[in-house]
Parts: sequence; C-alpha cells; structure tokens
Amino acid sequence: MDTVNMRSPASARLNRLPLVSFHRRMMWILGFVFFFDLVDINTFSYAAPAIMKLWHISVSTIALLSSATFGGMFVGSTIGGWLSDRIGRKKALLLTILCYAGFSMLNALVWEPVGLFITRLLTGVGISAMTVVGIAYISEIYPARARGAYQGWIMVIGLFGVPATAYVARAVVPLGTWGWRLVFVWGSLGILFPLFYNLLEESPRWYEDHGRYDEADAVLDRIEAIARKEAGELSIIPPLTMQPKTPSQYSDLFNRTYLPRSILLVFAWMCLTLGFFGFTSWVPTLLVAHGFSLVHSLAWSSTMSLSAIPGALLAALLSDRIDRKWSTTVVALIIALCGAIYGLTFHIGLIIVFGLLVEMFIHTFMPLMYAYTAESFPSSIRNSGTGLAYGAGRLVNILGPFLIAFIFKNFGYTYVFAYIAATWILAAIGIGLFGLRSNSFA
Repeated sequence: MDTVNMRSPASARLNRLPLVSFHRRMMWILGFVFFFDLVDINTFSYAAPAIMKLWHISVSTIALLSSATFGGMFVGSTIGGWLSDRIGRKKALLLTILCYAGFSMLNALVWEPVGLFITRLLTGVGISAMTVVGIAYISEIYPARARGAYQGWIMVIGLFGVPATAYVARAVVPLGTWGWRLVFVWGSLGILFPLFYNLLEESPRWYEDHGRYDEADAVLDRIEAIARKEAGELSIIPPLTMQPKTPSQYSDLFNRTYLPRSILLVFAWMCLTLGFFGFTSWVPTLLVAHGFSLVHSLAWSSTMSLSAIPGALLAALLSDRIDRKWSTTVVALIIALCGAIYGLTFHIGLIIVFGLLVEMFIHTFMPLMYAYTAESFPSSIRNSGTGLAYGAGRLVNILGPFLIAFIFKNFGYTYVFAYIAATWILAAIGIGLFGLRSNSFA
C-alpha cells in the first residue's frame, strides 16, 4: 500500500499539548452548548405539572408526551452520530443546536397535546443529536490525560441550566395560564450559538480519518502556536509513515473487536437512561400527584437540582484519577442506594436531603459515562458508536414514562423508586463485570 506522507499523527500532537487558553475557550463554548441542551431536556419536566392542571390531562397523558421526547432522542442520537462521522463535528454541532433550539420555541406555541407531542418529538431529535456530537468532540479535541476532567468541567457549566430552568419555571409558571410557555422560550436561547461558531476548530482527528491531512495539520498548527506562545516550545514528535485510511462503516461496530463493547454500552445506557429520567423528569409531577402543592413541588425540586453542579464538579476532579470503569460502577451503586431511601421516606427534610444526593451523584455519573462511552470507540466510528449506545437508551425510555405511570398507579409512590434503584444496580453490574478499563483505550 502506498504511503500518503510522513507526519506526526493528530492524536500524538494533541496529547503532548499543555492545557492553554485554547482548551479553556473550547470549554466555555461547549459549556454554553450543553447548558441549553440540558435546559431543553428539563423544560417539559417543569412545565408538565402546570400543563396537566390547565389542560386537565392525566399522568398517563403526561407519560405519552414525555415519551415523545425520547422517541425523538433515539432518532437524533442515531442520525446525529452517523452525520457527524461524515460531515464533521463542527458542522454537526451547528445543525443539531439549531434543531433543538428552534423546536423548543415551537413548544411554546402549541395549544393541545397532539401539537405538543409533535414538537417535543422534534426537540428530542436535536437534543440527543447534539449530545452525541458534543461527547465525541470533547473526546477528540482535548489531550487524553485531561478529556475526562474537561468533560466534567463542561458539564459543570452546562448543569447550571438545570437549576436555572427550575428557578425560571418557579418564577414564570405562576404568572398566569400562559406562564409555562415561557419555560420553553427560555429553552430556545441556544439559538444564539452561531455567534460563537467560528471560534471552534474542527476535530483534527476527524480530518485525519478522512484523509484530509493538510486541514488537520492547519488546525494543529494553530493550536500549537497558541501553546508555544503561552507555554514555550513543545516536545518533538517523530513523524510516522501515514497509510491511506480505510473508510469505516457503521457495521464496524458489530465486528469481533467492537461488538462486546457495543453490547455492553447499549445495555448500560438502557438501564441508566431509565433510571436517570425516571428520577429527574418525574420528581415534580410525582410530588404533585402524591399530594404536595404545585408551588411546593417546584420549590423542592428546584432546590434538589442545585446539587447537579457539585456533582459534575466531583466528576471533573475524579475522572482522570480513577479508572472510569470503576468510578462509574461505584457511583451507580451509590445512586441506587440514595434513590431507594428517597422513595421510602415521606419526611420533607429527608426527601430534600436524599433528593439532593441522588441529583448530585447522577450528575457525577453522567460526565464519567460520557467520557467512557466516547473513548470506547476509535475516532472513525466514535460518534456512530456513541450514538448507538446513547440512542438505545433513549429508545427504551419511550417506554419509561409508561412504566412509571403503571407502577405509580398500581403499586404506589415507593415502588417507583424501587424500580429506579434497580435500573442503576443493573447498570453497575454490567459495567463492573464486563466493562474494559478506560486506560486500555487509545
């Protein structure tokens, strides 16, 4: 096979870089992106209690509307991952952000459940597609030794969107019968992303995988120029003989090398998505259905959401210090324990304490799992693999709201949280028994 040229691979050039202003700039821009992504994931949760009362609809109808989001998220994660592996991370980020922001605005304009079902489905497409693209981009643009920490820091910034949305909802929902619509208007502000678009660089790893070596080198040269200016000369990397890239196929996810990883991550994401959204999406509505007032439900759930930020901060501090196979396993078990205790108590003080702990550790777990999932696949199929696993979770969670509604109706409040705890235990067992250590990934 003829060689293309002699050059240092993008991964080696990126991994030897000191952490400089370029990495911090990417952190803030991607933090903005994830901020409104997480806003849009949570807008329906905080608007749902008011919609249920104003439209006189049942918990089962709320479950149907919630499932629309996850149906869209399955489509978005699958298409978004495939699209990004073909057109590039940067362009895919722009398209997916405009999708979720635009349809979030349409959520505010509907007047009946069918319309809201359609707009939530389309919003879900953009939300999930952007998340998959963003996870892969973070994994590829940062040095390997720091990708987990920066995934955590970006999530710290993004997770301010969760309590911000809770407090926006608390402020605007009581304003009138139209107050819930302002929650969705708030979610549409991600449409401002094009103002920052040109500050991003395309992933040089993606350029390299597509044989576009000159463009990869141009990006790397710009990043290295910033690093030399701020940190001095960089270590020398000997050039290697680069072979032409063999085009990767989606089917590579199911070959002998990657099939075990694909199966494990699909299973883990199915379990953790049911557990994650079973808690975060349903707490306000379940509290109202259990007899608490709408105002108190929003107040307590917004208070609990505050712990999401220290949770992601903990992930940033731990991610590159402890192998992610074990950190994800242990944190999932802690979530299961705290969630079970939450469901067993009806004392408001304990509800808030264990609600805070569940929210905190869920948002410790997610950045760890984002990094672990993305690094499990090579860059040529990274977004496709991440999209497959992430999308499988969203697909199964179409049933999640109906399971919650069924369990609540037939068995009661406590059993809902027993079910949620079980999903986290299964995720922990899968990763702990069958997951590869993260230091075994390139």
